[in-house]
Amino acid sequence: MSTTSRITAAALAAAAGITALAGCGSSGSGGSADAKTVTLVSHDSFNASKTVLAAFEKETGYKVKVLRGGDAGKAVNQAILSKDNPQGDVFFGIDNTLLSRGLNAGIFTPYKAKGLDDVPADLQLDKDAHRVTPLDYGDICVNYDRAYFTEHKLAPPQTFDDLLKPQYKNLLVTENSATSSPGLAFQLGTIAAHGGGGTSRSSEAESGGGWGDYWKKLKANGVEVVDSWEQAYNERFSGSAAGKGKGDKPLVVSYASSPPAEVMGKKPAPKEAPTGVATGTCFRQIEFGGLLKGAKNEKGGKALLDFLLSKKFQEDMPLQMFVNPARKDAKVPELFTHYGTAIDKPATLAPATITQNREQWIKQWSSLVLK
Repeated sequence: MSTTSRITAAALAAAAGITALAGCGSSGSGGSADAKTVTLVSHDSFNASKTVLAAFEKETGYKVKVLRGGDAGKAVNQAILSKDNPQGDVFFGIDNTLLSRGLNAGIFTPYKAKGLDDVPADLQLDKDAHRVTPLDYGDICVNYDRAYFTEHKLAPPQTFDDLLKPQYKNLLVTENSATSSPGLAFQLGTIAAHGGGGTSRSSEAESGGGWGDYWKKLKANGVEVVDSWEQAYNERFSGSAAGKGKGDKPLVVSYASSPPAEVMGKKPAPKEAPTGVATGTCFRQIEFGGLLKGAKNEKGGKALLDFLLSKKFQEDMPLQMFVNPARKDAKVPELFTHYGTAIDKPATLAPATITQNREQWIKQWSSLVLK
């Protein structure tokens, strides 16, 4: 969430003038050869304050190196492909839509991070084995450009079914389910809403069932599909500050917490964010971190996981990655709560259901939408 996930975009943060995480790198592999360096592997949206990182370095003596690997889906796939020679010590950003892929591949070493008792039980999807640690959550939702809809005197969509209406034809851009965690989360939201698909051999399953019929109609209504969140939001969405409004799609699959990012740094502060959230299109995303099996600096990796779950880091996350902290005792900034949208009833699917059907659902989606 995340995006995401990333309920949550480093590019949005950069557009608002936030300083990127220090100590970053983009080269090297095989974990941290230097015992005083701990390497964090993540998606492109990972971000943190310099002061927070400095606190970790002062407290532990470890310097953090960050390797960003594209969107979450790509980063997870790369971590699996390199599991025999891991790129780093800790992975951040595997979410509930992809979790079983990483767990089944055996890329994590069990570790119970300090502070886990302050995380709600419904976020702890691996609570018995502790192979991963829940670090944040958010909701993947369709965002809309308020200015566009005001100018065209058109009410923005609010539900999945609204997106099929003719007045929204050719207005939506989403991410590829096979390459992007927000894209997959949006697909899962449509499955939760419309049902169908899975393991049946019926003709309904071949078309994806209820959700398959929905996507056929969405495709007919002109939905555009791109590879990543960054491409969808910053290049195609007309409401993106980072994209300076050059996109021509006033609807985009993003996060319920994206609107605060569009407000950050603006003076005077507007009464409302320039972008809104279609609250009936949301799917709950939970992001995790884990100690990579074969990490060269396992001790440093454990210290980093503890820090990622500490109140100091958790309270820094909302305005850096635009996600909700996993810790229930972490305070969330007023800017985040005022301009963000709380989703009371997001769509959800049981992790076991996602695990059983995800790969087939992605194949069916690709066949329906990309061909």
